[in-house]
Amino acid sequence: MPGPRLPLAALLLAVAAAGAFLAPRAAVAEPPASERSALLAFLTATPHERRLGWNTSTSTCGWVGVTCDGAQSTVTELRLPGVGLVGAIPPGTLGRLTNLRVLSLRSNRVLGAIPDDVLRLPNLKALYLQQNRLSGAIPPGIAALPLERLVLAHNDFSGPIPFALNNLTALRVLRLDGNNLSGSIPSISIPKLDVFNVSDNNLNGSIPKSLAGFPKDSFAGNRLLCGDPLPPCNSSFFPPSPAPGMSPGGEPVPGASKKHRKLSGAAIAGIVVGAVVAGLLLLIAIVLCAVHRRRQRDGAREGPKAAAAAASTAAAGGARGQPPPGSGEGMTSSSKEDLGGGASGSAAAVAAAAAAAGAGGGAGEQSRLVFVGKGAGYSFDLEDLLRASAEVLGKGSVGTSYKAVLEEGTTVVVKRLKDVAAARREFDAHMEALGRVEHRNVLPVRAYYFSKDEKLLVYDYLPNGSLSAMLHGSRGSGRTPLDWEARMRSALSAARGLAHLHTAHNLVHGNVKASNVLLRPDPDAAALSDFSLHQLFAPSSTRAGGYRAPEVVDSRWLTFKSDVYSLGVLFLELLTGKSPAHASLEGDGTLDLPRWVQSVVREEWTAEVFDVELVRLGASAEEEMVALLQVAMACVATVPDARPDAPDVVRMIEEIGGGHGGRTTTEESEGVRGTSEEERSRSGGTPPAAPTP
Repeated sequence: MPGPRLPLAALLLAVAAAGAFLAPRAAVAEPPASERSALLAFLTATPHERRLGWNTSTSTCGWVGVTCDGAQSTVTELRLPGVGLVGAIPPGTLGRLTNLRVLSLRSNRVLGAIPDDVLRLPNLKALYLQQNRLSGAIPPGIAALPLERLVLAHNDFSGPIPFALNNLTALRVLRLDGNNLSGSIPSISIPKLDVFNVSDNNLNGSIPKSLAGFPKDSFAGNRLLCGDPLPPCNSSFFPPSPAPGMSPGGEPVPGASKKHRKLSGAAIAGIVVGAVVAGLLLLIAIVLCAVHRRRQRDGAREGPKAAAAAASTAAAGGARGQPPPGSGEGMTSSSKEDLGGGASGSAAAVAAAAAAAGAGGGAGEQSRLVFVGKGAGYSFDLEDLLRASAEVLGKGSVGTSYKAVLEEGTTVVVKRLKDVAAARREFDAHMEALGRVEHRNVLPVRAYYFSKDEKLLVYDYLPNGSLSAMLHGSRGSGRTPLDWEARMRSALSAARGLAHLHTAHNLVHGNVKASNVLLRPDPDAAALSDFSLHQLFAPSSTRAGGYRAPEVVDSRWLTFKSDVYSLGVLFLELLTGKSPAHASLEGDGTLDLPRWVQSVVREEWTAEVFDVELVRLGASAEEEMVALLQVAMACVATVPDARPDAPDVVRMIEEIGGGHGGRTTTEESEGVRGTSEEERSRSGGTPPAAPTP
């Protein structure tokens, strides 16, 4: 296949060379020197991982990511997605591009706030800053821009959503999902608004009627939100809005009525009687308090023996408070046989745990869940959880997972850990750290329970199942195979989730595999689960099976590079359709998947690597498949230092799928299916050339 393309490549090179030769002879318009210097100042002040090739010997309009108007007289677009920008946007640089219409710095590591001069660009129509680390409040000044598309998703913005966004009357796309925004959603009423998403924040209260027409996914991940299209606000957490002239507590607002009436004699007598009764009650209370204090003094004289007896009696009463760290009494562990019977087996396990929880309370053990991160939005306790109907979802290397449906309808996943070696203090600290992780491609812990014999973790429930089930389950007639587009999106989602763990939280996943990639209705939002649990267990070399890197001999000492190896095996699994450790070469036995692929490629049978189901579907993306195969082989290099870092893997996969809508981290991939909003706004322009990896 590469052979016939060589003449075409040579022809293109010849044409390019001729163009380069002739270019100096033509008079080419050039943007003002102030715009060129502004761009160079921005790039000089911002560290970046990829070379962009901007230099003064070439036209500004030919620089990577820079687009000019038709006359080549001014810069109108700056698009630098995924080029490895690190740090804050330097003030006094991009704000000097007064004719800029599109600014896209998505998928970098941009920090801090949006500079004020950027918020004063008079012609800016589209601002794409998602997948960065911008923080602080959303600046109200952003509402002064003539924006049509505003995408700030997946950053660290906090505070309320500014009501001033209503001033963006031409806005069509507003994406604020995946931040730490809090408070209620303001009543945003913009006639042209087509895409709106505030999911995965900390918002609360009722959804304004002006936004009720958007889908549920636009508000998901905010535990305290209610109202159309979410369930109605009938909980005590969401009292009805106060009527005019009434306070939230239902009392008349002072000054709400201007009418004053004179008190009658009967009313005055009633007030006097009430005052007398209140005085008598106060006197009785003072007497009772004095008697109580005297009894306390008498009890203190009886010595510490009586206090110990009282404490013992209180413990036997089944108090449900927080125990002292390290207390070891608690729930009784069920045997493996108790857990193996599908729904009935899980019901038995839950019943045993419920009984043990009651016994644990009598021994002073904690009998409540500890919620972490956004899990605080849940409103159930351990007893509610253990009364839930349950079924076994599966057994993994770290424990058994159950689907639990609570009485009020909430569905969660409960993972019952086995062979935990961590002490109470270490377990608590680690769970608090894991609870702080928030990313659309990671499934964080919401709550946990720790006792001597039981360790439980609670996660959100994702009903679409795992990538492993979709890829390998029930192959044959009646099954819809996973197409190339879905596999590519799953690969990118897994890579993004892993990169976030590594870069934002300095956490090693430790158990990357297809069964730990959980799917959502949004194909770009597949999430890595069961991350960073390896530190809780005793040393072992069996976890992760065929995904384990060759240098790993102790499962407690894993590295970022061993994670990347496991990710590479996952990519090979997506490409070949074969489960790791079950790939055979000519029927001569069982080899691990990377070795099998290497042997096939070595014999120049590359076409034999790919899943027959992809071939049967008529997949027309052979070049992308080969490119992802190259990325996978780089990830499974035998020498750890030869493997790329997770952010580099994300970049390489985004470059492979850069021409497909919804596959890269584009402005509309989560809000509108199909072609991305940024691609649609290019108005037919040529995408910027990608630097050589």
